[in-house]
Amino acid sequence: MQDNIVIKGAREHNLKNFNLDIPRNRFIVITGPSGSGKSSLAIDTIFAEGQRRYVESLSVYARQFLGEMQKPDVDSIEGLSPSIAIEQKTISKSPRSTIGTLTEIYDYLRVLYTRIGKPFCYNCGKPIISQDTEALLDSVKTLPEGTRVQVLCPIVKERKGLYQKELLAMRREGFVRARVDGEMRDLTEDITLNKNKRHTIEIVIDRLIIKSGIERKLREAVNAAMRFSSVVVLNLIEDNRDIILSRTMACTECGINIPELTPMFFSFNSNLGACPECRGIGYEPLNGHDDTPLLSFKQCTLCGGLRLKKEALSIKIADLNIGELTRMSVREAWEFLTSLSLSDRDRFIASRILKEITNRLMFLEKVGLSYLTLNRLVFSLSGGEAQRIRLATQLGSSLSGVLYVLDEPSIGLHPRDCAKLIDALQEIRDADNTVIVVEHDEETILSSDVVIDMGPGAGVKGGYVTAIGSPDEIMKNENSLTGKYLSRTATIDIPDTNRTPTGYLTMKGASENNLKDIDVNIPLGVFISVTGVSGSGKSTLILDTLYPALCNSIFHSGLHEGRHKGITGTEQINRVVSVDQSPIGKTNRSNPATYTAMFIYIRELFSNLLDSKSKGYKNSRFSFNVKGGRCEACKGAGIMKYEMHFLPDAHVTCNTCGGKRFNRETLRVRYKGKNISDVLSMTVSEAGEFFAPIAPLKEKLILLNEVGLGYIHLGQPATTLSGGEAQRLRLSRELTKRSTGRTLYILDEPTTGLHFVDVARLLNIIHRLVSLGNTVIVIEHNLDVIKFSDYIIDLGPEGGAHGGYIIAEGTPVQIMQNPRSATGEYLKRRPRH
Repeated sequence: MQDNIVIKGAREHNLKNFNLDIPRNRFIVITGPSGSGKSSLAIDTIFAEGQRRYVESLSVYARQFLGEMQKPDVDSIEGLSPSIAIEQKTISKSPRSTIGTLTEIYDYLRVLYTRIGKPFCYNCGKPIISQDTEALLDSVKTLPEGTRVQVLCPIVKERKGLYQKELLAMRREGFVRARVDGEMRDLTEDITLNKNKRHTIEIVIDRLIIKSGIERKLREAVNAAMRFSSVVVLNLIEDNRDIILSRTMACTECGINIPELTPMFFSFNSNLGACPECRGIGYEPLNGHDDTPLLSFKQCTLCGGLRLKKEALSIKIADLNIGELTRMSVREAWEFLTSLSLSDRDRFIASRILKEITNRLMFLEKVGLSYLTLNRLVFSLSGGEAQRIRLATQLGSSLSGVLYVLDEPSIGLHPRDCAKLIDALQEIRDADNTVIVVEHDEETILSSDVVIDMGPGAGVKGGYVTAIGSPDEIMKNENSLTGKYLSRTATIDIPDTNRTPTGYLTMKGASENNLKDIDVNIPLGVFISVTGVSGSGKSTLILDTLYPALCNSIFHSGLHEGRHKGITGTEQINRVVSVDQSPIGKTNRSNPATYTAMFIYIRELFSNLLDSKSKGYKNSRFSFNVKGGRCEACKGAGIMKYEMHFLPDAHVTCNTCGGKRFNRETLRVRYKGKNISDVLSMTVSEAGEFFAPIAPLKEKLILLNEVGLGYIHLGQPATTLSGGEAQRLRLSRELTKRSTGRTLYILDEPTTGLHFVDVARLLNIIHRLVSLGNTVIVIEHNLDVIKFSDYIIDLGPEGGAHGGYIIAEGTPVQIMQNPRSATGEYLKRRPRH
């Protein structure tokens, strides 16, 4: 294999047809201003081509499950390895998906509890011992005389398959009936099962009526059942109730039986293990629907949120059941499992399983996720956390000769945790892999082998490789904008003085999640950074407690508030706005033009043209959502979806309109030589020049440019925008509203996806908001932003259970002087300009 990845003629999106040689088996950072073409090169060209080639090598049958792969717009790429992209997309929306299930840690824990778990009676708490046949018969003798029972033998328990052979074998043994999935069936009939569903098959051994002298027949039936299973089910026909008799485990005091232990017994996705009340989710919906947000749920009263049946929760290792163990953080679980005191027999049985679990826990620790609990729901993770979990699973895969592409893995990481991430990336590289990272974090850039700097600007002004080389070479390269910031030739200016607060909000006794009953004073009329290591409680304090408490106080919103004792000073603000990173739309019909209301002015402009008036065209003529002006073949979507039956659905540009969304008559109407489709294809920067004479449009376009979105297209589907882009779009919309001077803005990591030059622009906007008398709170790890703030609230000292305290608060200078603050320590290393 050659030493370089050789790219010729890269033209995807805004890339300017360049050639590039990237060394293999190196740690490479692609950086540059927002919209300069970093992701177009790393993900849409290099990764996409590597993935396409791999998929093309598969059979037609395999390809149908993987979707259609478009070839990126590039002449050729040589020296490419199989590619794995570790992106920020949320992994699963299911309430059944947890950190434990995603990393396979929970699967191994199920095996561990099956092999060495010790059963206890869930009624009296005493240890459970195995039963012999005589003990089983004694249990049956306690039933009232005349009770009609049938003795069942489970041969299949909650497993997928057809089981034709098993049913035939039982028929040949002379048995004529079976209970299949709870329904009595005749074995002489043709029983067809769905092989993709889980089934339980219990053979009817005998039917009896309890009376004196029945012991011999009962012993024969139980012994016959024991030939095929260690568990006998005694079904009380009138009550339709089962008594499980096991020669393995039963409580001598209460007579309670525990069935044979299997990994499925500890699965909350199986009827064998799942709590019957919440069906394994751990929560009960307040409105009767399982698909509502978790704020509309309360913890299941039967299982206490542990998801499993009481029988499964009665199996323990060192006094902990599997549900209690998953409530531990990654670090706590590692400490618990590595310090287990086991017998020689249990140690021998469990050694391999424990090694698999502790290795996975160690990989999560390496990527800075030691504070997450194993039962944490996957859909509640941030994009950065989800990406680092994927990275941890790759650390454990021991692959070599692979090309890894990551998109800003440092998002959400405190500078202290970032060092662990860099070590993890270098470990993957050292296993003979190529690691390409799209990143703006200074430490990550300086730790790389090769830096590719894109630019010089965004959108049409970007798409060039302005510099390539080692971090030292980049710093000396006059063409590199990144190099100038790294070498401190260019800097983000910090104010000489901090603003004086105009008042304070005071929150008392905040104790949600890991917060330790803290009192917080929040100054008003200033710029505040809430900082701390990952998992220290920043989001819990601001987004889960402060924001809903203020909304309920000011707007009576009825939002769920994190636990706290009270909040005072709310009369000093009359509006609270959270500018988050959630998507701005769920379909390709939502775009920046519609979201910012620019499209209203654009449609009005087109409808007022002489050509439109002469044809009687109104505003609605220029909408792609209603009949009239849109292309009816694709209903204004610009693309057509074709069902390919045994192949995946194909999305093809509409033949009728050529992807322009409108019909021919509508497209004939032009303003300054451009039709409505041409306008939607413009970038924000291009539209700024084009619509300069139109005041309402000019104002909105200037703001979009100022928040660093000059490169996005007016008609770009909202579904293609990153979290950071969606957040800055929201911020621009907020800036168009009339300021009350008493608004509190909350921004969660606004520097996501921003280069040094874009961070400087963002800080100017924050400065403008605060100078009008408003308060801005950011949850942030970027040291330039933290240093720019007037006041810092630093949480810690660690993540998870060891966090939730206020470590330091005050001005940046005061934080730097506080020896307890990890943030202060890193601020000292960053020169104040």
